[in-house]
Amino acid sequence: MYAVVGCSDCSHLWMIEGRSETTQCPRCGSRKAYERRKKFVETDDADHARDVRASMLANRQGEGESFAKLDSFSDLEQEVADGVVDDEEYLEASGLDTDELEAAGERDPRGSTNSGSKKEIVERALEDLERPTEDEVVDYAGERGVSAGYVEDALEKLTRRGEVSESRGRYRRL
Repeated sequence: MYAVVGCSDCSHLWMIEGRSETTQCPRCGSRKAYERRKKFVETDDADHARDVRASMLANRQGEGESFAKLDSFSDLEQEVADGVVDDEEYLEASGLDTDELEAAGERDPRGSTNSGSKKEIVERALEDLERPTEDEVVDYAGERGVSAGYVEDALEKLTRRGEVSESRGRYRRL
């Protein structure tokens, strides 16, 4: 069963499927018993409930006459489904090879050891290396294209935030 209900606090309209003990307004969050909500329609047809809600919203906007000329939601959904061009068809019509695009999407040009942001690389160094020194983290990150200056700044920030501890020149994640 479907119901179009309204909120007495903010006048929002929404559709509810089923019948729970309480309902919460998605706009303002007010919670009330289902029986205390104003129900504008109760029906077994979801499309009918959507049409009623849409009609009510159109009337609020002063567009009731324009809305009356439109088809129902189920008719519109069918129209849209019939006229949709899928991604593959669109790409092929643009002159692109979809198999080649799919294969390119599966490759990571950076390689698996270099993937991630500079910050992620520094954090991964702290996880992969056991109680590393700053120089060890710099070497690890440097092999992955991260500058020593960035590593030093990142270690300082991580330590200040309490994500990393430093003791006698050795770092570890907390």
